[in-house]
Amino acid sequence: MDKTKLNELSRLERQFRAAQIDRRSFMMGALALGLTVPAASAMVSKAKAATPKKGGVWRQGLTGAGTGDSLDPAQILDSYMINVSFGQLRNCLTEIGPENQLIPELASGWEASDDASQWVFKIRQGVEFHNGKTLDSTDVVESFRHHMGENSKSAAKGIIAAIQDVKADGKDTVVFTLSGGSADFPYLVSDYHLGICPAKPEGGIDWESGVGTGGYALKSFDPGVRTVTTRNPNYWKEGAGHFDEIVTLFISDVGARTSALLTGEIDGMQNVDLKTMGRMKKMPNVVAFPTTGNQHITLPMLSKSAPFDNVDLQLALKYAIDREEWLQKILQGYGEVGNDFPIGPVNQYRATEEEIPQRGYDADKAKFHLKKAGYDSIDLKLSMAATAFEGAVDAGQLYSETAKKAGINISITREADDGYWSNVWLKKPWCASYWGGRPTEDWMFSQVYASGAEWNESQFDNERFMKLLIEGRAELDPARRREIYVDMQRIVHDECGCVIPMFSAFTQAVSAKTGLPENIASNWGFDGEKAGERWWYKE
Repeated sequence: MDKTKLNELSRLERQFRAAQIDRRSFMMGALALGLTVPAASAMVSKAKAATPKKGGVWRQGLTGAGTGDSLDPAQILDSYMINVSFGQLRNCLTEIGPENQLIPELASGWEASDDASQWVFKIRQGVEFHNGKTLDSTDVVESFRHHMGENSKSAAKGIIAAIQDVKADGKDTVVFTLSGGSADFPYLVSDYHLGICPAKPEGGIDWESGVGTGGYALKSFDPGVRTVTTRNPNYWKEGAGHFDEIVTLFISDVGARTSALLTGEIDGMQNVDLKTMGRMKKMPNVVAFPTTGNQHITLPMLSKSAPFDNVDLQLALKYAIDREEWLQKILQGYGEVGNDFPIGPVNQYRATEEEIPQRGYDADKAKFHLKKAGYDSIDLKLSMAATAFEGAVDAGQLYSETAKKAGINISITREADDGYWSNVWLKKPWCASYWGGRPTEDWMFSQVYASGAEWNESQFDNERFMKLLIEGRAELDPARRREIYVDMQRIVHDECGCVIPMFSAFTQAVSAKTGLPENIASNWGFDGEKAGERWWYKE
């Protein structure tokens, strides 16, 4: 069968799965394209098995919550509220699809000026908020202004720093004027902080109610404990949002999450204990699976304060960690070693090992840099918690053992999961963290490594890096962009106070009665944190 017929067959299959055509129409179309009756019937059976069904209550056990959680999209910190706000209640202008592709969400389309410094977005028509209000350009403008301004404390501030102005041009058009060119701008507006909320008549947005345009409407919200949402009967996305209700529970302990799944108290869990992953894969009533993307573990230092303001001390700590040991003993092989830069395997311009040689454990080099930093030995404290990544405390002990051989004495402080992101991260001198990764290099660097970014966890401030960041953002030639982004990765690798030891797979497990799509997104766990609208019950 030629490519044209294959594409037509795929279109027929999608229509059948979405209930846009019946079995007879599919069979007639497939036979007309040259399929035999048995082959067409087999496709029908397969499509029926994968066709989402409406109904049921989905109960999910997640990590990354706290009693300080808020419905304010500007303050989203971790996976629990990403799932609730971004995956259930609200939509963004664009979306990263299951194959890491950029697709329209509340924007129906967009176009840029020749230098990519102005972007015009058309707003999708006929979309309603949960309260019945019709979406228009004012909602989009006010939602973005919520994150802008000198006094903004939004975690999205670094992403949208280039926006000089955002304004409505009629009811269905929004114009963004940037301080310079940004080739990746449509990707950036898919960030989970940038969910669109209804505008208030007096200005600003109503985020307090949780009202959005998403597949589920808020029923109850108990921060750090439990959230309940109900299916939006008027959801604008075709073939999405299948459960009648979603109950999202914060279960910090991996043993408790696992037990809840195996006893049927919940239907899905994130962050499976990697030591039990192989065993869970063999269980008949459970589907356990990893998805590999750009998620990575970081150990950021507050590098504007002693002793972490010394680049040689930073390098000593980078050479004092055995990355391969962490990969095998902590991740059980579900991932790959990191090389002290945050650009992952899904990114387009990731540096190769030829461009930036892999840094490995080397106690002698660690001693050398420690001596250059002015120390024969040093005592340091590293704050760890399971909310950063499963096995964090054990990983810290491994680090302590290998670093000791270089004269670096690391004391591990086990922090509480609840409140970790508010009380430890960005506050304690050295701690554990993680990032889901970002689809583009500019996004990752702008949000976490740009000078002044709200989430610059290592206080990195490098003049040359910032010049390259602005240049790379506006560069439209792919070859030159690669040169720029590899150079930026090299700067972070050598001069940033952040150890990046591993890229880790997202791990999740669900009840075997859960229906899953053919492609599972890897930009976040739980299908890009959109399991609520992409998954269903088989029966």
